[in-house]
Amino acid sequence: MGSPALPSDGAQDDAHLRETCLSTELVEQGKFLQWRRDRVQLPDGREAVREYVVHPGAVMIVAVLPDGRLVMERQFRYPVGMTMIEFPAGKLDPGEGGLACAQRELLEETGYRAQRWAKAGVMHPVIGYATEFIEIWLAEGLTLEERHLDEGEFLDVFAASQQELEDWMTQGRLTDAKTIVGMMWLQQWRAGAWQPDWQDVATTG
Repeated sequence: MGSPALPSDGAQDDAHLRETCLSTELVEQGKFLQWRRDRVQLPDGREAVREYVVHPGAVMIVAVLPDGRLVMERQFRYPVGMTMIEFPAGKLDPGEGGLACAQRELLEETGYRAQRWAKAGVMHPVIGYATEFIEIWLAEGLTLEERHLDEGEFLDVFAASQQELEDWMTQGRLTDAKTIVGMMWLQQWRAGAWQPDWQDVATTG
């Protein structure tokens, strides 16, 4: 997938848009999230306050079974009070790379190991109030082992076809933003508009 055209005539200077941090304050430290309040200087010289959540980053895995169906999860998400249909995903541990995290999360949550992996891209799901980014990974060559959920983690694992997921999206049953973005990459790949850069990874150990 090529880079989108800029709205200008090619100039990439964004100095007239940038905000500069003047001071930062830790408002609250949670188990793995921070809430910060910064004082910033606007491009016109005035000052403003920006409040945001610091997130360690995460990965999402579009895992393809031998029959072409996708590995999916159903999980209750407390902030929205709903059970959501999602691709497997999880947050990065300190110092952990994206691929290592994707391998770990896929095994822990679903019990699957994958032989082939390819990074599709990165998304920023909540740019207005959080630093969170999500790396999107594709996985093939799956073998099923035993999953190891974290304490207090409850989720169902099931398989669904691309058509089923597309239908659920149009029906409003699948509304998770990261999963919808993962579907975009899957559709581009299967349509031949984009080719993943696959790498083989040992499935033992």
